[in-house]
Amino acid sequence: MSSEQFKYSTSVILYPVLILFTVWLVFWYQVRIDYGIKSFGIRPQELEGLLGIFTSPFLHGDINHLYNNSIPLFILSMALFYFYNKIAWKVIIYGILLSGSLTWLIANRGNHIGASGLIYVLVSFIFFKGIFAKHYRLIALSLMVIFLYGSMIWYVFPIRDGMSWEGHLGGLITGLIFALIFRKQIAKPQRYKWEEPDYNEEEDPFMKHFDENGNFIEILPEEDNIEENEPYNNSQTTINYIFKKSEDKR
Repeated sequence: MSSEQFKYSTSVILYPVLILFTVWLVFWYQVRIDYGIKSFGIRPQELEGLLGIFTSPFLHGDINHLYNNSIPLFILSMALFYFYNKIAWKVIIYGILLSGSLTWLIANRGNHIGASGLIYVLVSFIFFKGIFAKHYRLIALSLMVIFLYGSMIWYVFPIRDGMSWEGHLGGLITGLIFALIFRKQIAKPQRYKWEEPDYNEEEDPFMKHFDENGNFIEILPEEDNIEENEPYNNSQTTINYIFKKSEDKR
């Protein structure tokens, strides 16, 4: 494995873990040291509330609120870094800023906190980007996201008191906008060797280990040595056995 591949593979796990660790660290600070930081959320149409655009994704009301956001945040951010590694940080950072700004503009009142706005950004972006890309792997990812989190669509409407549906709606709109912006800037996922048009199965070293019937050949014949040595004698070898009658009795 090359160094580039190793760096790429570690970022898929490392960055989501760091994001989740930061969110939990802020919550620990909120509970243990300064509970008042929870007020630094998005407060619509207030100048002081603009700070919440940057801080609200890291603030949560209680442990249940944090727990409910942690699992989808980790799963979706891993999918983002795996399939869209080159623009993952752009989607996350700009997604926080744009979705937070939309929440500040369209919400009526309250103190909007939590990572759910970012989660809606990721759900929306991954779903629409896969549909726009028209690539079977990304479409499969889109369908998987809908299967897991499709029910979240109902929470962009004001159906529950105390829930920031404006933040959810802002995240949904933001993800769609980013899917349109990055529609042609992301290459399709790297193909496997056997998916390439010029792939020759007979030249593949691995495929040489299988015969015509599909049986695996552990040790391949050394063709070069056979050519250099004397011609192989394919004639049958006669083996003679000599028996000597024993006079011993048992």
